[in-house]
Amino acid sequence: MKKLAIATALFSTLAVAGTANAYQAEVGGTINVIDPDHANTTTGFGIDGTYYFNPVQVKDAPLNEAGFLNRASNVKANVAYSDNDDLKITTFGGGVEYFVPNTDFYASAGIQHAKAEFHDFDTKTTSYNAEVGYLPVPGLLIAAGIVGVDQKDGDNNVDPAIRAKYVTKVGQYDMNFEAATSFGDVDYYNLGADLYLDKTFSVGAGYSGTNGDLNDEDVFSIRAKKFFNQQVSLEGSVGFGDNYNTYGVRGAYRF
Repeated sequence: MKKLAIATALFSTLAVAGTANAYQAEVGGTINVIDPDHANTTTGFGIDGTYYFNPVQVKDAPLNEAGFLNRASNVKANVAYSDNDDLKITTFGGGVEYFVPNTDFYASAGIQHAKAEFHDFDTKTTSYNAEVGYLPVPGLLIAAGIVGVDQKDGDNNVDPAIRAKYVTKVGQYDMNFEAATSFGDVDYYNLGADLYLDKTFSVGAGYSGTNGDLNDEDVFSIRAKKFFNQQVSLEGSVGFGDNYNTYGVRGAYRF
């Protein structure tokens, strides 16, 4: 549970070329399947929404990166539910990203609350994150902060965390690079890269891992995302872990 909470806290973060359309909100729906090696399959459903303080202008950049490249401050919220007959998990939370106007400074914060029910037993976990960042050049964000986990009748930890995101041109293609880590009783690592074959379509790969006395896991993933027009997108991902595989699909609409 702690590993899932840290991952959620760390990563509590989608216009045709040459046009000037704008959007101010996005809503999405997700289906996730977790297929463990030695347990029942878990199916989960979620919805999420993001509201931008100002309209996000869509320019000659990947549609998926318009908000980040516009430095668009926003608030977001999400709720999810998963069930495998034995274990039921309900999660809800929200966050804020703020790009300080007329500067290169950035700040963000988020909180997630999860309730897990197993027969007559239940546990509650609250995870949170806060960070400050700087954008030294266009398309590059470097941020540092904390991630915390508060578990009912369990561990309460606050760990330092750092991350970076860089959207740039590599040859004739746009690319996105991301990396994040936190250090504590359980160390967490995440790496990812996306290649934009055009402004509407990307393919990518990622790695996430944990390293702790009782909690080691490596997950390699592949993903793709397609915008059918400026409003509608569909994405999918497959993850291959040491003890489980994951499958996810998300559809979203901007307006």
